[in-house]
Amino acid sequence: MQKMMIAMSGGVDSSVAAFLMRKQGYDCSGITMKLYEDENSCSINTKSCCALSDIEDARSVCVNLNIDYQVYNFKDEFREKVIDKFVYSYENGLTPNPCIDCNRYLKFEHLYKRARLLGFDKIVTGHYARIEEKDGIYYLKKATDRSKDQSYFLYDLNQEQLSHIVFPLGNLNKSEVRVIAESNNFINAKKNDSQDICFVSNKKYFQFIEDYTNKQYKSGDFLDLEGNVIGTHKGIIHYTVGQRRGLGISHSEPLYVYKVDAINNTVILCEKENLFKKEFDVKNVTYTYLKKLESPMTIQIKTRYRQKEKQALLIPTSNNSVHVILDESQDSITPGQAAVFYDGDIVIGGGQII
Repeated sequence: MQKMMIAMSGGVDSSVAAFLMRKQGYDCSGITMKLYEDENSCSINTKSCCALSDIEDARSVCVNLNIDYQVYNFKDEFREKVIDKFVYSYENGLTPNPCIDCNRYLKFEHLYKRARLLGFDKIVTGHYARIEEKDGIYYLKKATDRSKDQSYFLYDLNQEQLSHIVFPLGNLNKSEVRVIAESNNFINAKKNDSQDICFVSNKKYFQFIEDYTNKQYKSGDFLDLEGNVIGTHKGIIHYTVGQRRGLGISHSEPLYVYKVDAINNTVILCEKENLFKKEFDVKNVTYTYLKKLESPMTIQIKTRYRQKEKQALLIPTSNNSVHVILDESQDSITPGQAAVFYDGDIVIGGGQII
């Protein structure tokens, strides 16, 4: 009988994932990763995914299912790989995606390695995505429920990982998951989905960074595209490309953040039309089933999670970098965010926008 490690956040999705694997007769153990906590971000009422009550919710479901349950402390790894990178990115004019880093370094690196060392055959999560094997190749695919699809956050899974991961919810709609949870009297059946970044929670990003670093970030110049000073910003950690609100600039037309220049401590502003681009570069590229991209490839691409894919041409510039040419211009292409490449339902790979 195969042994399954179920990564359980305390939410309804991972709980139903555990139920489905247990129902299929696998030897299951529930695992919660303790990643981060403080008196503000992890209160009972928070919408983050690390609330103190989440451990008890996950434990309750495991008791219901009669499976083993453990809590693993990964706080040091989370601080190094996710929080510190988040802060560094904003300090350097980039806009990070910590949920991708959490998947990459915590769920599918540290937890994955722990599972393999402990003799588990597969790691199971409540992600809305699918894995299909054909002729010995594992393909990461979008979930059936497009409104919940999370393949964007999983683009850097490799073949070894994909062969040892199960996503039981990939073919289900969220409404079906709720019904399963309610019919089994799970304590979290009606629990809201986590919405906030767990370590930021109810704070503004810049407030978290200031509290975390105990630093005050210097104000600087707002510039227009010609380099003229048009105002004073409050510190570059307050801004990201495409931002309109909170600038405090009076102008004949609405202004948006065009670029955050950390070296010169300036924020360049523009009108909406100047935010659109057709070409950009991506670094730290990984592929889910290709060893490397040998020649230009027509793909669909997302540069934000909730964005609809755009047709594009992917041109390799090295083994782990590409140049992207969009068929149609896209606004607010943001350095630090992930660009994820698709071939229909199949995830090809992705990387970091520069």
